Amino acid sequence: MDAERRIEKIGVRLDFIEFPRRHTCDGENLSPRLIFEDYSSPCAALIVHNPYEEGCSFSPWIAWNIEPLRFSDGLALIPEGVPPEPEIDAPVRMVQGTNGYGDIGYRGPCPPRGETQRYYFRVYGLDAPLTLSPGSKQHELVAAMQAHATAYGETFAMYARP
Repeated sequence: MDAERRIEKIGVRLDFIEFPRRHTCDGENLSPRLIFEDYSSPCAALIVHNPYEEGCSFSPWIAWNIEPLRFSDGLALIPEGVPPEPEIDAPVRMVQGTNGYGDIGYRGPCPPRGETQRYYFRVYGLDAPLTLSPGSKQHELVAAMQAHATAYGETFAMYARP
């Protein structure tokens, strides 16, 4: 009989609770800095979920095999401004998938004018890199993570579009 697998907790945070304009469609559409606390996994996966978009699993950013910048105090981070390319080596190493808009990489909040939307940033610690092609979609990422997720954490932020 297999031993029960334990999922460790990762502290995940952003530098804000309300998206600054530069991280939205009204600004530069830059991916935000994401900070991990108590992070010890070899690599990570990221699924950003927007429950306000049509469909039950709409994701404006998915990535895996993320090697965040690590610090001696147990903190790790993904810096701001990750390029929207399938595979990147800087500012961190990662593979990015096709988001809910059909693009590669991050796409910031863009609710209808006068509405507020919330984005959930879900981070999964992985015990090994995934053998998943760049540009893969969210359901493929979720299936690939099934046997490899060893840690989890999430945070959220909101954007009220003027």
